[in-house]
Amino acid sequence: MTGSGRLFSATRLRLVLVGTTALLLAACAGDPHRRQPTFKTSHSSLADLPPKAPSAASAGTANDVLFRAIALVGTPYQWGGNTPDGGFDCSGLVDYIYRNAADILLPHNSRAMSEVDGRKVRRMRELASGDLVFFDIGGDISHVGVYVGKGRFVHAPNSGGTVRLDDIDGPYWRDHFAFGKRLLD
Repeated sequence: MTGSGRLFSATRLRLVLVGTTALLLAACAGDPHRRQPTFKTSHSSLADLPPKAPSAASAGTANDVLFRAIALVGTPYQWGGNTPDGGFDCSGLVDYIYRNAADILLPHNSRAMSEVDGRKVRRMRELASGDLVFFDIGGDISHVGVYVGKGRFVHAPNSGGTVRLDDIDGPYWRDHFAFGKRLLD
């Protein structure tokens, strides 16, 4: 292949990857029988922060976690589910991502996940890509997702939904954010 042919292929590949990522970014809340409100926000206040990654030693693993998480956007919700074919609930999604991208086994329960060893991150502004994010809904940790950066997280909603990206500082999630947990340092 000529130099210009390789350049054209590389450019085309970059455009396809950027377009695919944009589509995925455009795309789990506690009780599977209670629908959580979906809010459209125009812009996360965290979107303009510089991206944060866990330690340099785990940056590659964090990227694997992010790509795996974003690739699952659109997968149907299934209470108790933990595979792409069978669907996911919130903890099944997070366990699947970490098991396959980071070789970390997690419990299939958001409260139990919140208790695993790792650095607790109390403020949204301090979250790094790949951190687990936990939400207190009804007085206890009952929802979990994966922070992907720029104010967005991937999670499995309740019954009838699909895995999606949401603004962590949107009206609903901001009010229920408990803390993040960094497992990749």
